[in-house]
Amino acid sequence: MAGKMTLDETINQVVTTIPECLAGGYVDITSGMLLSVKTVDSHPAAILDLVAAATKDMFAGQNVMMIESMFKKARGVADDGHHYFQEIIVNSDNLLHVFLRGKKYPDYVAVFVCRKTANLGMALTKARMGMPEIELAV
Repeated sequence: MAGKMTLDETINQVVTTIPECLAGGYVDITSGMLLSVKTVDSHPAAILDLVAAATKDMFAGQNVMMIESMFKKARGVADDGHHYFQEIIVNSDNLLHVFLRGKKYPDYVAVFVCRKTANLGMALTKARMGMPEIELAV
């Protein structure tokens, strides 16, 4: 295919590069909206919406924003909109969740869900490698 890939196509492509990846998505953490998703299984829209809302809370929730503001104040750093939380890894009973804030677009977060048996280092590395491609597709 010639030309720029769509966001959906790019998410699909990046998911295939991450070991044991079951799903990938892209969340606007300002609105809490899921902009793109690729899953190997079908999931109800309500579940996917909750994942997007939870992602927003983890990166831009009231308590997170307050903590960032307090750290900036304590360090004498200007509150210039920079965020401390860049990546979050969550290990649940059966899954590994990787959340990466965009560099070019910091109000957007890519989410990748892998089997718990996936190698964390490799999953994180491959997810990081996919971020520039995702941001080019936005």
